[in-house]
Amino acid sequence: MGIDMELMRRKLATLRGDGRGSDGTSHWFKPDEGDTDIRIVPTADGDPLKEMFFHYNVGDHRGGVVCPKRNYGERCPICDFASQLWREGTETNDEETKKLAKSLFVRTRYFSPVVVRGREDEGAKIYGYGKQAYELLLGYILDPEYGDVTDVQEGTDITLTYTKPNKPGAYPQTSLKMRRNTSPLLEDNEAIPALLDGIPEFESLFERLTPEQVDVILDEQLAGDKTAESRSSETTSYNHQNKSGKNDVDRAFDELMSG
Repeated sequence: MGIDMELMRRKLATLRGDGRGSDGTSHWFKPDEGDTDIRIVPTADGDPLKEMFFHYNVGDHRGGVVCPKRNYGERCPICDFASQLWREGTETNDEETKKLAKSLFVRTRYFSPVVVRGREDEGAKIYGYGKQAYELLLGYILDPEYGDVTDVQEGTDITLTYTKPNKPGAYPQTSLKMRRNTSPLLEDNEAIPALLDGIPEFESLFERLTPEQVDVILDEQLAGDKTAESRSSETTSYNHQNKSGKNDVDRAFDELMSG
């Protein structure tokens, strides 16, 4: 059997972190500044609001490292190490150590398949967003006044307003407003099944790493970061400890990062 070239292309896209298809087009929707009308596309499992958990500030992985624990129920060395740092910082009242631990805590990102109005010919894209937008979308979806906002015949478009940061250290701002009028997903009803079949396979968009692979990434990070290494008396041996033990990173994350 020959090499599956399409599979190889997907692997390369995953490695690069760009989420591109074999035709070179991106699977991701990244809003331009100003207003953009989008439509959330229905999914086969009935859940158009996906959530994934990531660690940032580790290695050179664009888009973060997918957390093995929160996503797949496996051991996560980064969760273990962050929890370890947090305990040490709390015991010694070391705010810098606690700050470092906080930067490694798991973060949640949300994703939905969408059609961008005016770009329907590009098919469904994946839109990634944060907690505030997630809460807004949940509110609209659960509001009986709107019904099923993803319905292919009587769903509802959303006006997304994106504002770029206006000063260093600021974050972009996103607002979502549900349109009042219903509309079909596409003008051509016969084209809808093909669009739905073309929704990017969600799991393939993220690189799933084993706990052992995450061990290597964290070890490399620590080897090149003496500041981080010096903050924990157990850093050099953490891989040989805590391999299967529970940690309190979830509690600490809920306490510190709930906003």
